[in-house]
Amino acid sequence: MYKNIFSLISGLVFGIGLTIGGMTNPSKVIAFLNITNNWDPSLIFVMGGAIAFVLPSFYLLKNKEKPIFASSFQIPSSKNINQKLILGSSMFGIGWGMIGLCPGPAISSIAFLQPLSILFIISMMSGFYLTKFIKI
Repeated sequence: MYKNIFSLISGLVFGIGLTIGGMTNPSKVIAFLNITNNWDPSLIFVMGGAIAFVLPSFYLLKNKEKPIFASSFQIPSSKNINQKLILGSSMFGIGWGMIGLCPGPAISSIAFLQPLSILFIISMMSGFYLTKFIKI
């Protein structure tokens, strides 16, 4: 029960932070990613704020055996860099650069009912589904 409430509150705070920070505005994100023409460095403050919050949290939690609301930490066991990882991360980066949205901000931007955000979410969910049929 507490895990679900904490997850909801965390998600709401994260979504509000992304919206206030401008991460749900595709043109702002693209202006940040475009370092060669009219670069907008303002999103550095969003990243800086996130880092300022997370670093002390990691320090405080580094010696814990388990999270507060879970039975264990979920840490990936594979350290292999393979073709699937490179292709997936490349597609993620290219899509982010072309559209100006990544999954977190796209989900937050649903509240604004922007057609681009809705199309992005539908495409993202379709991509999740289609990965079951792609063998690399």
